[in-house]
Amino acid sequence: MDSKKRTVLLGLVFLLLLIFAYVENSSFFGSVGDVFSNALLAVFFIFVHNVLVVSLILLGMTFYVGLVLNFMSKREEDYVVLHNPRIFAFVFTIMVIFISILRAGTLVYGKVFIETLALVILLSTPNAIIEGYGIFQTIERTLKRNMTTKALAEIYLLFLIAALIEVGYVYLLRAWA
Repeated sequence: MDSKKRTVLLGLVFLLLLIFAYVENSSFFGSVGDVFSNALLAVFFIFVHNVLVVSLILLGMTFYVGLVLNFMSKREEDYVVLHNPRIFAFVFTIMVIFISILRAGTLVYGKVFIETLALVILLSTPNAIIEGYGIFQTIERTLKRNMTTKALAEIYLLFLIAALIEVGYVYLLRAWA
């Protein structure tokens, strides 16, 4: 299969998986309270959710690289992201973490309260650092076109560690309250 057809196919798969991710995300946030009744199930649930998210980022970035290389002109402006993968990965990672923290802030009361946002950010920091590093590595390696199976396994391991920490925090907070 030539690279243009592969890119189009990748784009279609990405679009289908975005729809699937929307359904999964709605299901995840709708049942997250019930899942925490069993610690092992909670770790598994959060890990799978995070792996789906990072895999979707990987697929989206791979599609973007193919789109730029196969369908864009050869002007310098079209390659800004590919020529500056670290900067783009950093900015994208910060956006994802910020949105995730805001989303986590809505789990308790249904909306974000500025008064509790500082506490949510403080409690989320260790996890955000681990997950953020995993997201950063995924984006940077994909844009540089040097993602390997070993690197992907290491990234997934980061998300397993983050899931363990996240569930640990919830159980610690429950015991404390």
